[in-house]
This record gives sequence, structure tokens and C-alpha cells, in this order.
Amino acid sequence: MPAQLEHANITVTDPQATAAWMTQIFGWRIRWQGVAIAGGHTIHIGTDSSYVALYTPKKTPATGTSSYDTTGALNHIGVTVDDLDAAETLVKAQGFTPVNHADYEPGRRFYFRDHDGVEYELVQYDD
Repeated sequence: MPAQLEHANITVTDPQATAAWMTQIFGWRIRWQGVAIAGGHTIHIGTDSSYVALYTPKKTPATGTSSYDTTGALNHIGVTVDDLDAAETLVKAQGFTPVNHADYEPGRRFYFRDHDGVEYELVQYDD
């Protein structure tokens, strides 16, 4: 059996706010939350099999340059959904702007950035 991605850990300014919109858009649940490295706080949000760790340090995190221009930076997080149109409605309801819509083999997708500038790709695969 091949390896499976279990989680990704990203730095955000407000893990509670990020977890709140993820619950609404993705239907995920908080698996754990608590004190993290260097006095920070982390929320693990996702499903039983995988999650995103939302970390914020004790001191407000700094913003940087574009992830696409920084070696080792996260460019985007891809999330599969059953109904891309319904997901887009939820994304807009949270105040985010869907962009770069595309149909491609084998599915459809669009992207959006959250309040921290983290880019997400939502994908619906054809059956």
C-alpha cells in the first residue's frame, strides 16, 4: 500500500477563525486543539483520516512574499468536493473570491485565498 498524506501544518493568524470557515465550507470537524511549540496554539481540523494543523505562534506571525516565489513554501492546498457549485456558494458566503475556474480531464476546479492569503484549490472529479 502506498503512503498516504495524514496532515499538513500551516501558520495562520487566527486558527479559530480559519477552523470556523473550514467547518462551513468543507464540513470538517476539530479533532484536537491546544498548546503548541514555542507557546503557540494549534487546531487540528479535518476528517478521521486526515487533517490540517492550523498553527499560530505566541507572537503575531509575519507575512512574507508570494509562496510561488519562495523555495519550500506551500503554494496551495487541494480539497476534493462532491459538488463544486455548492462549494463555490459556500466560499462566497464566507467572503472569499473564487478565481481561475477550469474544466479539465478528469474534473473541474477553482481556487480562492483565505484571509491569511493561503490558497485553496477545490476540485470535483467526474465519476
